[in-house]
Amino acid sequence: MPKTVQDIMAMIREQDIKMVDFKMVDINGQYRHVTIPAKNFSESTMKNGIGFDASNYGYAVVEKSDMVFIPDPDTAVIDPFCEIPTLSMTGNAMIIDSPENRPLPQYPRNIVLAAEKYMQDQGIADTMLILPEFEFYLFDQVGWSVQPNAIGMSIDANQAHWNSDSDGMGLVIPKQKAYHVAKPYDPTYECRSEMCLLMEEAGIPIKYHHPEVGASGQFEIEPQLGKMSTMADATMMIKYIIHNTALKYGKSATFMPKPVYGEAGSGMHVHMLLLKDGEPLFSDDNGYSNLSKTAHYFMGGLLKHIASLCALTNPSTNSFKRLVPGFEAPVTVGYATSNRSAVIRIPAYAKEPKLRRFELRNPDATCNPYFCYAAILMAGLDGIKNQIDPHENGWGPYDMNLYNLSDEEKSKLKGLPTSLDAALDALEADHDYLTAGGVFPEILLKNFIATKRKECRDMASIPHPAEFDKYYNL
Repeated sequence: MPKTVQDIMAMIREQDIKMVDFKMVDINGQYRHVTIPAKNFSESTMKNGIGFDASNYGYAVVEKSDMVFIPDPDTAVIDPFCEIPTLSMTGNAMIIDSPENRPLPQYPRNIVLAAEKYMQDQGIADTMLILPEFEFYLFDQVGWSVQPNAIGMSIDANQAHWNSDSDGMGLVIPKQKAYHVAKPYDPTYECRSEMCLLMEEAGIPIKYHHPEVGASGQFEIEPQLGKMSTMADATMMIKYIIHNTALKYGKSATFMPKPVYGEAGSGMHVHMLLLKDGEPLFSDDNGYSNLSKTAHYFMGGLLKHIASLCALTNPSTNSFKRLVPGFEAPVTVGYATSNRSAVIRIPAYAKEPKLRRFELRNPDATCNPYFCYAAILMAGLDGIKNQIDPHENGWGPYDMNLYNLSDEEKSKLKGLPTSLDAALDALEADHDYLTAGGVFPEILLKNFIATKRKECRDMASIPHPAEFDKYYNL
C-alpha cells in the first residue's frame, strides 16, 4: 500500500488516474465523499487537506463547523466501481484553529486512534486485534413506503421459501435452512466471490464466505484478524464493496439486523484479543477455556457496561428486533464456551495461544464501526483496570442453552436492553469508561444520544402494518 505523497503521485501517473476521491465518515457511520481532478492533487493537498462543513456530518455546531479533511496515503486504493479511473482515500478530520491544525476529537477515525493510544498509555497492551463477521441479505427486489395513506414494505429473494410455487426450477430453500447450502441452491456464489476478490485487492485479507441460516438470501463474509483501527477502515470498505457489487449483479444488499420476519437476523459478531510486544495477553493453559485473567477481566468490563454499549453497537430501532430468543442471537448478559445464546462466546476451535480469544455477539453493522470498536476496547480496558471478574459477578460461565431454561431460571438472568431507548438510557447513565482519557468527547455522546432519541420518537409515531392486524377491528 502507498505510504508517501510521492507514492500517491506515482500511482496516479502509472494507473492513469483521472480523479481522486476522499471518503469521509458521518456520525451514523456512512461514507460521504468529495472528489477532485487528479491533476489538482499535490503535496499541498496532503498537507492542507480539503475543507468541509462538519455540522452536516453531525459532529459540530454550525457556527464552528469549518474543518479540513487530511487524506491518509496508507488507505489509497483504486475504486473498482468508478468508470472513470479514480483513486480513493480516507483520512482524518482536523480543526482549523492553528497553523498546524489539530484532530477533531469527535471524528470517528480520530476516536478509534485515541482509544488505541489510551490502551498503550495505560501500559496494558500495544495492539488490539479484532475480527468482525459480516452478515447481510441479498434481495432481488425491495421497496417501501411511508405515506399517510400507505405504510409498508416488500422484499423478495428468488431462493426464498415463499417462492416455492413460482420459482419453476425447484431451487427454493426451506425457511431457516440455508446454512452452507451449495450450488445449485447458492445462486449468489459468484457475486460473493467477486466481493471477496475486490476486498483482497483493497488490502483486506478474507477468511471465507458462505450462505447463512436465513433462507431468503442471508450470507456471511469474514475477514482475517486485523489491528482495530485498520479494521475500522476495512469495515467501511467491506460494506462499500458489498453494496456496490450487489448492485452490479442486480441485487440489493442490506445490513439491517432484522429485515425478514421469521428469519435469522444479521449481526456483526466481533472477535477480539490483545497483544503486548507481540505476545498474547488472553492465553492461559490453566484458565477457563484456556483464557487468562486479563481476558476474563476484559470480558467483565464488557458485561458490566453491555447495556450502554448497546447504544453504540446496536444503534437502530431494528437492532432490537434481532436480539430476541430463538434465532441464535444473544439475549443474556453472560459468557460461555461454544454457546451462541450468551452475549460473549469463547470459540473452542481457537486453540493456538496467539489466537485464543472471544467474540461479542450483540453488535450489528448498522453501527458506526469506529464508535463500536473503540467503545468495546474502552469497556474491556475498564474491566482490566478495575479487575472486574465476570464469574464473581454472576455472569457465567453459562455452558448450557440459555433459551431452554425454565421461566423461573430465566428470570434470574440479566438480559440485554430490549429497545434502543433503553440502551440510550443506559448510555446516559453509564459512559465514564468511554470519556476516560478524553477518548469519547462528552459533546459527541450528547449529539449522538440526541440524534438517536429523535429516531426513536419518529419511529414510535408511525403506525405499523402489524398494528392494523392486531387492532383495526377492535
